[in-house]
Amino acid sequence: MAIDLGFVSIRLYSICILIGIVLGYFLITKEASKHGYKKEDVSNLLFYSILVGIIGARLYYCVFNLDYYLDDPLSMFMVWQGGLAIHGGIIFGGITAFIYAKNNNMKILPILDYMVVGLILAQAIGRWGNFFNGEAHGGITTLSYLKSIHLPKFIIDGMYIDGNYYIPTFLYESLWCLLGFIIMFLVRNKKFVKVGYLTGFYFVWYGTQRFFVEGLRTDSLMFLNFRIAQIISIIMILLGIFVFIFSYRRNINYVSFRGDKND
Repeated sequence: MAIDLGFVSIRLYSICILIGIVLGYFLITKEASKHGYKKEDVSNLLFYSILVGIIGARLYYCVFNLDYYLDDPLSMFMVWQGGLAIHGGIIFGGITAFIYAKNNNMKILPILDYMVVGLILAQAIGRWGNFFNGEAHGGITTLSYLKSIHLPKFIIDGMYIDGNYYIPTFLYESLWCLLGFIIMFLVRNKKFVKVGYLTGFYFVWYGTQRFFVEGLRTDSLMFLNFRIAQIISIIMILLGIFVFIFSYRRNINYVSFRGDKND
């Protein structure tokens, strides 16, 4: 689905991704500045992380659909048609953030705490791009089922694709991410929150949701007979638990942390 301006068509998928990035960027820079980080440093880190994250998300998707893209290599560049794997973005963007932070003497765990709050909001918004593209849905279902879960008419209509109704897994993930954002946003200034807790929470929260929702989807990226997203989700959950334990032992309060001082 696109907005036709005559001289150019703008895909709603791209608009959703852009809105998510802009809002996420705003939240991250504001929170980091409040904790003493220089806005220029955080902006540079985010610029490179987002850029490499988008490239990584596309490469990740293309690698697991290699046969298709080898037959039509130019389609690899048509990102507005969909095909950005969030796990690839998280991996490549996270590595980039780590490298940039290390090379510029920035504490990486607090930075990740700021980033995941903006990231999960961006994901909640970005999933609507999948809705407008008619992708990332579940299996065939019935109109009565969609009505029974009290969906707005425009979502029900959007889930009617090629003669069938489909389970709106994009919506499940969007709402779960939105709820995760609200929780992190509200608790981040509580005294019990340590540096690293938000990062650990994100990994466990998103990993748990994605594991179960992925089982409903019909477009999963596969490795042998396994859904790649479910494997990565398990790794995310374990990593989140490790970060929780590590953060608890370090015992650095998130509210009072200052990025311009040694911790």
